Amino acid sequence: MALTPKLFPSFFPFLILLSLFLLFLYSSLLPFATNKVSTSSSSPPTKIIASSSSCNLFKGQWVLDPTKAKPFYDESCPFHRNAWNCLRNKRDNMGVINSWRWVPKDCDLERIDPWRFLGLMRNRNVGFVGDSLNENFLVSFLCILRVADTGAKKWKKKGAWRGVYFPKYNVTVAYHRAVLLAKYQWQPKQSVSADQNGLKGINRVDVDVPADEWVSITDFYDILIFNTGHWWGYDKFPKETPLIFYRGGKPISPSLGISDGLKVVLESMVQYIQKAVPSNTLKFWRLQSPRHFYGGDWNQNGSCLLDKPLEAAKLDSWFDPSNNGVNKEARQLNNMITEALEGTDIQLLDLTHLSEFRADAHPAIWLGKKDAVSIWGQDCMHWCLPGVPDTWVDILAQLIHKSLETG
Repeated sequence: MALTPKLFPSFFPFLILLSLFLLFLYSSLLPFATNKVSTSSSSPPTKIIASSSSCNLFKGQWVLDPTKAKPFYDESCPFHRNAWNCLRNKRDNMGVINSWRWVPKDCDLERIDPWRFLGLMRNRNVGFVGDSLNENFLVSFLCILRVADTGAKKWKKKGAWRGVYFPKYNVTVAYHRAVLLAKYQWQPKQSVSADQNGLKGINRVDVDVPADEWVSITDFYDILIFNTGHWWGYDKFPKETPLIFYRGGKPISPSLGISDGLKVVLESMVQYIQKAVPSNTLKFWRLQSPRHFYGGDWNQNGSCLLDKPLEAAKLDSWFDPSNNGVNKEARQLNNMITEALEGTDIQLLDLTHLSEFRADAHPAIWLGKKDAVSIWGQDCMHWCLPGVPDTWVDILAQLIHKSLETG
């Protein structure tokens, strides 16, 4: 017992030195151990969140993901349009079609949360204006949102072609059909002499007058999504029933072809939107939804019976205008629209590129009516629902969240 006081003082410095050495050794080896865990981890690398200015939700790739969550809705959604209800129409491969997931480059695309979205939109309204591709977009939106409010009711006020009111949140989401955006009306031939040229009449387009279907709704909606483009072709308005453009109530002279007429209408409608729509309204312009006709146009037995998305290397051969293919118009029109929107507060909703891949996801021959294909041909323009427009909804919802939450 008498030795303890003598040994302890001499042993204590040794313990201190040993402790310091072990601490130094641990701190030196820690980074190597940490790096090893990080490298071997199966977790994906951190991605840039969508609120980052460098994030582009429109560029990326489709990835086949068998674990992807099932669509929010099925064929029983009461807001379906029959020709797009590919589940009810027994379209092949619907399970695979909805197993492809859009993965933006360096971004996370979140799946819309209908409850959260309607909560954010409480006491607000969302309006779509344009042609049937915006209606295709709307139907997807309505069926998704309905899961958060099963008391949703059909709504067709203020000139809406189709819409739904969600009473739980006091939110209206609707579509106004205005295929040219500008006002146009059919005027039959005025004289017998018109028969000499095969002219049956004209479609008068007042380039400086918005269509009646949406001219009075600019103050009602808090968010507006515009489009036009699919009706601007000679297949819709052949020489027997041409578009004739008016400004200030008088025919434009010299007369304009369809392409030049579209440019003038775009300029006029964008100016009207900037003037008439309140500055605090969130405004989007959806660029073209690509068609996928193969072997001919819609009225030339064109088909889209494909079973998987196109490869990236094949997109230009399908859609580059220089190839003069039947699906070239999407990129051509996008250039005109983008130019018209420069310097405005209207956001581009560029869904064209991601949709170009999806030649496999149209209704094609599964249209729900026995004679539809023989009368109208395959539908390689609109989209199956559920389907690609559900991804459009995810992107739009994320952009709306970003805009409203950041003010």
